[in-house]
Amino acid sequence: MQVKRNGDISFWYADLGGIPAPRPPLPGDIEVDVAIVGAGYTGLWTAYYLKKAKPSLRIVLIEREFAGFGASGRNGGWLSGGFGWSREKYLKTSTRQGVTAMQQAMAGCVDEVIRVATEEGIDADIRRVDNLTVATNPAQLERVREECETTRSWDADPERIELLDAETTRARIKIKNVMGGLVIHGQARVQPAKLVQGLAAAVERLGVSIYEKTTATTIAKGKATTDRGTVRAETIIRATEGFTAGIPGEERTWLALNSAQIVTEPLPEELWRKIGWDGHELLGNAAHAYCYAQRTREGRITMGGRGVPYRYGSRTDVNGQTQQATIDQLHAILTTLLPQTAGSRIDHAWCGVLGVPRDWCTTVGLDPATRIGWAGGYVGLGVSSSNLSGRTLADLVLGQETELTRLPWVNRKVRPWEPEPFRWLGVHSMYQLYRIADQREAAGLGHTSRLAALADSITGH
Repeated sequence: MQVKRNGDISFWYADLGGIPAPRPPLPGDIEVDVAIVGAGYTGLWTAYYLKKAKPSLRIVLIEREFAGFGASGRNGGWLSGGFGWSREKYLKTSTRQGVTAMQQAMAGCVDEVIRVATEEGIDADIRRVDNLTVATNPAQLERVREECETTRSWDADPERIELLDAETTRARIKIKNVMGGLVIHGQARVQPAKLVQGLAAAVERLGVSIYEKTTATTIAKGKATTDRGTVRAETIIRATEGFTAGIPGEERTWLALNSAQIVTEPLPEELWRKIGWDGHELLGNAAHAYCYAQRTREGRITMGGRGVPYRYGSRTDVNGQTQQATIDQLHAILTTLLPQTAGSRIDHAWCGVLGVPRDWCTTVGLDPATRIGWAGGYVGLGVSSSNLSGRTLADLVLGQETELTRLPWVNRKVRPWEPEPFRWLGVHSMYQLYRIADQREAAGLGHTSRLAALADSITGH
């Protein structure tokens, strides 16, 4: 499948009319109260809540490219408030009450992001929708049922979760060969670049300086050294998520996992009548190498997935450009689920990186000795999780003990990833096993393939 446009950061910026004009770089050595490295969702939310809580704070954000250059401006637009990490892993260092509180706090991010967007006048195409996971073979249906039971057992409001049969699922979206689905209510769709650009503007209105085209070379106690000068600060926040491996000393902290998307041309109303999707649900499937999709404001479909999952040495892409093989793979997923779209043009393809800790569980924290804080390792759930990170980091920086600072992800440490070539071999082996498992299940295997469990064991997924 040929695509009109590949890269240029993402379709979301094309939708805005192009990449924003850069802000000035750091003018030289400065001294502030809080320096934040990385001007994506995490850094911006942290600055926002800190400045709201204590307006007198001198806060700067340092950004290598422009605010929203990374995953914040490239993601699938799922404001899910989801809890995609292993509850059992958090439970090892916490309690069931603590993990449940963290899950509730994550779910609450949907309302909080919408509240701030409304208060700050940020138009990000936000629409409250359901999240629909579909099953198209017996093995996937088995996993959907298990996920429904597990989520209900942990959720404070089990009525948010609903198991659908084939007919009810098809009534929502006419997925080919659908056998059932899982609905989680209370989520939202966003245009991610609009959200991050609006948030950056809101932070600046509060008096926070954002310095772009400024590369942080080292982060140490009391200072962040850049190619434009040194920023001295009592507190420094590392908000670099998928780009963390590029910071000296952090090469093995989080793995830079690749994810890619394609977007169709605006579809005509006649085609939408054949597809359904009147509820604008966030759409995913129960495959091991799962996909994620949304129906956009102007009637396009975005379809995302892992593609080429990992570049050797946690290298990152060049301005979002992705491989033709990945574009073809995503188009195949789209037309397999929705064959009605087979004749539709693909207007844009792009990719980006997201941070993955060794145990695939996100963390937030602040080292009291160095006053260096961090947040990330969202494993693809950063649109909502970053908001909770920002609120939590604000409390930690201000020395406040709150319900947020007591959640089990705070100051949680995990071991680093293995050195290369073991990282590359492990991640590519995992996704190759996932692909084989998906193929076997699609061919009629009536239960989850054991190869998927082997894949999980290789990388601790």
